[in-house]
Order: sequence, then structure tokens, then C-alpha cells
Amino acid sequence: MDITTLRIVATLASFATFIGILVWAYSRRRAAAFEAAARLPFEQD
Repeated sequence: MDITTLRIVATLASFATFIGILVWAYSRRRAAAFEAAARLPFEQD
């Protein structure tokens, strides 16, 4: 395994991680939690 192969593997792993984060962030199950977090600065105690 040479350095080029390691770079390819690292790039693909980074891209897969990025896609995973996008899927997690835009999933419908997380929408309510993100909406609640977005309202926190505007709510008064």
C-alpha cells in the first residue's frame, strides 16, 4: 500500500463522514430538536 492509496482512502472516508453528517443534520427525526435549539436564544426565563 503506497501513499497514494492511503490518500485515496482518507479522502473517501472524509467524504463518507461528511455525507453522514449531512444526512443526520437534515433528517426529519432531528428537525424538532434543531427547531427547539434555534429558539433557545429568544426564550426568556
